[in-house]
Amino acid sequence: MNQVTYQVIQHDGGWAYRMGSTISETYRTRDLAHAAAARAAGEQKAPGESEAIQYEDSAGEWREEEVRGGDRPEAGVKD
Repeated sequence: MNQVTYQVIQHDGGWAYRMGSTISETYRTRDLAHAAAARAAGEQKAPGESEAIQYEDSAGEWREEEVRGGDRPEAGVKD
């Protein structure tokens, strides 16, 4: 199973959360950023419908594949 971790960081004069190289909007306090990261982690765990998706891979090729709605990662927050 995949693991997704949101990390709370200082950013742009406030606080944000990061997953990989993607950074959220800036929050006034660390607690607000942590709460937003916890919501995002909860949404990662929520099952959905199985469906076909299309995406561009790192080589610039378009791919299509079927994804299972119940195949969700473990998700958490790291301060």
